Amino acid sequence: MASFDLEAGPRDVRHVKCDVADEGSVRDAYAELGSDGLDLLVNNAGIADPVTGPITELSLQDWRRVTDSHLTGAFLMTRAAVPILRDGGSIVNMASTRAFMSEPQTEAYAAAKGGLVALTHALAVSLGPRLRVNAIAPGWISGESDLRKVDHAQHPVGRVGRPEDVAQAVIYLTEAGFMTGQVLVLDGGMTRKMIYAE
Repeated sequence: MASFDLEAGPRDVRHVKCDVADEGSVRDAYAELGSDGLDLLVNNAGIADPVTGPITELSLQDWRRVTDSHLTGAFLMTRAAVPILRDGGSIVNMASTRAFMSEPQTEAYAAAKGGLVALTHALAVSLGPRLRVNAIAPGWISGESDLRKVDHAQHPVGRVGRPEDVAQAVIYLTEAGFMTGQVLVLDGGMTRKMIYAE
């Protein structure tokens, strides 16, 4: 397993191109990685844009493209990883606060993320006690520095989330030995804030 330092970034990393929604591509990627053993699988792949347009115009192909990239991909990657994950290993699924709340025209994305939440607790029960399975539900995460004050002000913590916040949450879940089947909401408190039109 590659070591990781939040300040310096990953070391000894190998990049393997893979379409996580394609069974053959996943099989080939694991074959290229080898079977030395894993300590952690993070299922973070998926189409990022949640908006797919009106449900009446959403094609089955586009529905499957979104749900396959998140949910089917996590299934295929997990199925391939389980035999080589070491005892005490961990799986972290990247869900979203959109599994619990929505904007219009995001049905496929919300369904995929909701499915990841359910997949997480099912896997935790099936794979325990050898492996632990948890999920992170990020809210607004951005690496941009030019966000508006009002964007940050929507969060009780006072700012929009950063990629390193997600990395820290992953590390926490790999070390939290009594935690499995859970969803860690990582949104700066945004989903706890009541918003009224003014």
